[in-house]
Amino acid sequence: MRVVFADDNFLVREGVSGLLAQVDGLEVVAAVGDAPSLLRAVELHSPDAVLTDIRMPPTNTKEGIEAAKQIRARHPGTGVVVLSQYVEEDYAFELLADGVAGMGYLLKERVSDLDELARALHQVASGGSVLDPSVVEALLARRGADAPLLGLTDREREVLEQMATGRNNAAIAQVLFMSDRAVEKHIGAVFQKLGLVEERAVNRRVSAVLAYLEASGTGR
Repeated sequence: MRVVFADDNFLVREGVSGLLAQVDGLEVVAAVGDAPSLLRAVELHSPDAVLTDIRMPPTNTKEGIEAAKQIRARHPGTGVVVLSQYVEEDYAFELLADGVAGMGYLLKERVSDLDELARALHQVASGGSVLDPSVVEALLARRGADAPLLGLTDREREVLEQMATGRNNAAIAQVLFMSDRAVEKHIGAVFQKLGLVEERAVNRRVSAVLAYLEASGTGR
């Protein structure tokens, strides 16, 4: 599996690249220090997966998130794992707003576990998702609920499962052979049953998907 790694700290960049090179089947094809260089490297090498820090030049805020979203749009077959020093809930919501497929969000402390890091890269490269348990816990706690899916009907669960792939309402309607109106009704019921009525629209969808992943165990 071919990987591009991005981190603005030279020592971290060299150290993690060296560790990844020790994993059988992993090849670091580029290691870069900023978001523009990351995007160029992805265009040049077409990697299977990207590992990137969130905070990079020029603003050191959320360049990694923005890059991940652009990679998703331009190279949907490339998985992305974003690394964060802390649980930054707003950034996690932004990263996952268009669906969790092929996306990962891990705390930087996980880098020390090379096996876990390699598994995460393989997971997103295959279209799966990887969410740090601390991130999931914080996001679910933020909405003050414990992800009770038992109250959902089978149809509501099917709709929620499709939401987890990143599909919009029209795509869900097509996949499940339902009308757009029926999809909206089921999604409204999901939000109501999961206690998400008061949250912003994007956050509601992400929180619902997190609840699904937490219950099914597929997000870790």
